[in-house]
Amino acid sequence: MTAITIDGHQIEVLFSQDQIAERVDELAQDVAKFEPRRLLVVPILKGSFIFAADLLRAFHRAHLLPEVDFMMLASYREKTVSSGHVEVLRDIQTDVRGRDVLLIDDILESGRTLAYAKDLLVARGAARAMTAVLLDKPGKRAADINADFKGFDCPDKFVVGYGMDMAHAYRELPFVGYVANA
Repeated sequence: MTAITIDGHQIEVLFSQDQIAERVDELAQDVAKFEPRRLLVVPILKGSFIFAADLLRAFHRAHLLPEVDFMMLASYREKTVSSGHVEVLRDIQTDVRGRDVLLIDDILESGRTLAYAKDLLVARGAARAMTAVLLDKPGKRAADINADFKGFDCPDKFVVGYGMDMAHAYRELPFVGYVANA
């Protein structure tokens, strides 16, 4: 495993930039096989923004033509453990009735946030609400949900990089890692 030091913190690399790029292209092909109709892609901000951007570009290469809207939900705030309560900080503006919707999130851990968003879009009339996550951490699942599309199984570590943060730091890293000496 590779490690780098940033601001006195040692960060162990779990998934490299190249591994992520290859997997994102595979995920786009997997989504395309479902032949989504009137696809609306809804990244859940903030952590998914880099994964969502890369996946959207991969959708182009897979000949998908999605529309995009954004949702911001919170269950962590400044903590490293979910509060168990999901708040809608920014809702989508697009009507989802009769559409296939793909929710994109960075990590599926407790599942509360993604389950909440999926249930909300189904209640609003989405024809199909699917989920794509970069990382799946099934050991701490509190909600009954599994990702339709997942990048990697993730060890039980608090991860950073590739859009994910620790108290607003490390989002810019081009890989996924964990702070070894936090």
